[in-house]
Amino acid sequence: MRSRTLTVSAAQLGPIPLSATRAETLARLIKLLEEAALEGTQLVVFPEAALTPFFPHWLVRDHDELHSYYDKNLPGTDTQALFDAARELQMAFVLGYAERAEDNRLFNTAVLVDENANIIHRYRKIHLPGFDAVQKDAPFQNLEKRYFEVGNLGFGVQSWRKTKIGLAICNDRRWAETYRVLALGGAELVCLGYNTPASTPHLPESDRLVDFQNHLSMQAGAYQNSMWVIGVAKAGTEEGVSQIGGSAINAPSGEIVAVARTLGDELVTTDIDLDMVTRYRRDVFSFSQHRRPEHYRSITEPVAR
Repeated sequence: MRSRTLTVSAAQLGPIPLSATRAETLARLIKLLEEAALEGTQLVVFPEAALTPFFPHWLVRDHDELHSYYDKNLPGTDTQALFDAARELQMAFVLGYAERAEDNRLFNTAVLVDENANIIHRYRKIHLPGFDAVQKDAPFQNLEKRYFEVGNLGFGVQSWRKTKIGLAICNDRRWAETYRVLALGGAELVCLGYNTPASTPHLPESDRLVDFQNHLSMQAGAYQNSMWVIGVAKAGTEEGVSQIGGSAINAPSGEIVAVARTLGDELVTTDIDLDMVTRYRRDVFSFSQHRRPEHYRSITEPVAR
C-alpha cells in the first residue's frame, strides 16, 4: 500500500527589526512561500509572532506602539497579500501572530490556513513563559504574561487533506502534556513556532543547553506520541536579543530528518511519511493496548509494604 506522504517546509525567519515596515516583512514571508512552491511544498510553517519583532522582549511604554503589534483581523488590509499569494500557489500555511480578539483580549496565536486561504484552525498559546512585571537589571525582558492572556481554546486538532494537525507555540513545546493531549485528540502532525533567546537571564547555567533542550523537547514529544513535529524559529539577533535557530522537522522515531543551518531566512523542506505515525502507534506506543492511566498513582500516596 502506498504511504501517505506530505511535503512540508519549515520557513525560518531571521530577525525582524523595529525599522521594518509590515510590507517588507510580508515580502519576506511571500518569498519563502514562493521558494517552497518551487520545491513542491504543500504546507509551510512560519514562526511564532512572524509578522512583528518579538516585542515582549522589551517594555513598551507607548500605547499606540504596543497596539501596532497586534492584528485584529486576519487577513487584514496589510496581510491580505500573504493570503492571496498562498491561494495563488495553492499552498497551506501556519502563521504565528499577536492577536487582538473581537472582545479586545490579547493572545499569542497561531492559525492554520488551507490552500484556498481559509483559516480552518486557531490556537492561542497556553504555556506563557516569563513575567508580568519588568525584571530589573535583566539585559532583556520576557513580558509575555504582561502582553498576552493564557489561551482559551485548548489544544484542538483539525483535519486537513486527511491529515490531523495540531498547533502549539514556543514554550508549549517544553510541556509533555502539549503533545499528549494533541496525540489523544488524534494529531499526526504538530506545527509550532518559537522565538527563543540564546540566554536565560534568571537561569544562566542553562545557557549552554538552550539549543540541546530545544531539540530534545520536540524530539521527545514526537517519539513518545508517535507524531511528526515541525518546529520553526525566528532566529538571529533581533533588537539586541540573540535568538536561537535550529528549525527542525522531527519524525515519530524521534529523529531530526531536516534542520536549519543558519540564523536567517531559510527554508527547510522534506517529505514526511504520515503512515509512520500509524506504524509507531500500532507497534510501539499503542495507547489502547499499553497505556494504563487508571493504574497511575500519585507519588504522594503511601507505598504499600
